[in-house]
Amino acid sequence: MSIHHQIIALDVMGGDFGPEVVIPAAALALDDMSGKISYIFFGDENRIKPLLGKYKVLEGISEIHHTSGIVTNDEKPSVAIRRKDTSLRLAIEAVKEGRAQSIVSAGNTGALMATAKLVLRCLPGIKRPALASVLPTRQGDTVMLDLGANLVCDAQMLVQFAVLGSVYARVVKGIDTPRVGILNVGSEDMKGPDLVREAASILTNIVFPGDYYGFVEGDDLAEGLVDVVVTDGFTGNIALKVAEGVSKLTSHYMKEAFLSSLPAKMGAVLAGCALKKVKKRMDPRYYNGGMFLGLDGICVKSHGGMDVYGVSRAILVAAHLVEQGYNSEVAHEIALVMNQQSNGIEPEGVIA
Repeated sequence: MSIHHQIIALDVMGGDFGPEVVIPAAALALDDMSGKISYIFFGDENRIKPLLGKYKVLEGISEIHHTSGIVTNDEKPSVAIRRKDTSLRLAIEAVKEGRAQSIVSAGNTGALMATAKLVLRCLPGIKRPALASVLPTRQGDTVMLDLGANLVCDAQMLVQFAVLGSVYARVVKGIDTPRVGILNVGSEDMKGPDLVREAASILTNIVFPGDYYGFVEGDDLAEGLVDVVVTDGFTGNIALKVAEGVSKLTSHYMKEAFLSSLPAKMGAVLAGCALKKVKKRMDPRYYNGGMFLGLDGICVKSHGGMDVYGVSRAILVAAHLVEQGYNSEVAHEIALVMNQQSNGIEPEGVIA
């Protein structure tokens, strides 16, 4: 089921730059979704109105919901969830109330996650939502989850993450039968903790939207062996941060090398087109937009330091999830998996 028109709730006050980036990003997103989306901007009306006037493309499709409260970047989630007057909270409640179909925020990650879980709750059958993102690989893009929402997981949660990731790869990425791998310390069946081996056994014995590939190791992530990588939030967050660090280190070494001498600088000029292609392929702004999958409502987190293009990509992530009816597909597939398990499918070969 696809949605032809949708309303996106934007937490305008979130992130490092607030309305000065979020509003032009909303305008930029219309280049891909013109006529399909409109906005409710949650934040300080005195800062939003002058900026809206600069973008005629937003006329007639924008509504301002003035809010007096702002969740700061260093505010504790336990404090943020008790405040009901913030732009973040009210934007999420707009989704709960049906006024909007998705919420996008560049604000405090912990506060967004905690508030969204409190207000939206999980889809029926889902134990906990997972934070997912798309990563570049040698063979295309891979969706990886969980990236930090659940530091401790059990086997059933990993199985559900596999369903969440598979549905995303199928309905948004257009992959009919996504390959799903579980991140582990080795590819052999006997390796890894019990919860990982139990999840692997369940995925081997049930029908779900993907095709279970097996275990993948850390150095397989960049190879693109699978379309979906499943892991717990503790491991996933570390893996993501390591990948980000290696990317920054590689960029640093390349700049250092090309600026090291006159011949090197000339080489950089000659290789300019190729270097631009590499930069574009690995541009973190293109992959911006962490998805809280499994919630009863679409919620997307933009990196707080992103520029206009980066935030526009996060808006498009939310728009595509809604457009392709992601949550309806998840609810259907989770119900099928639960039905199989209730009919006696148990993991095999796992020592208790």
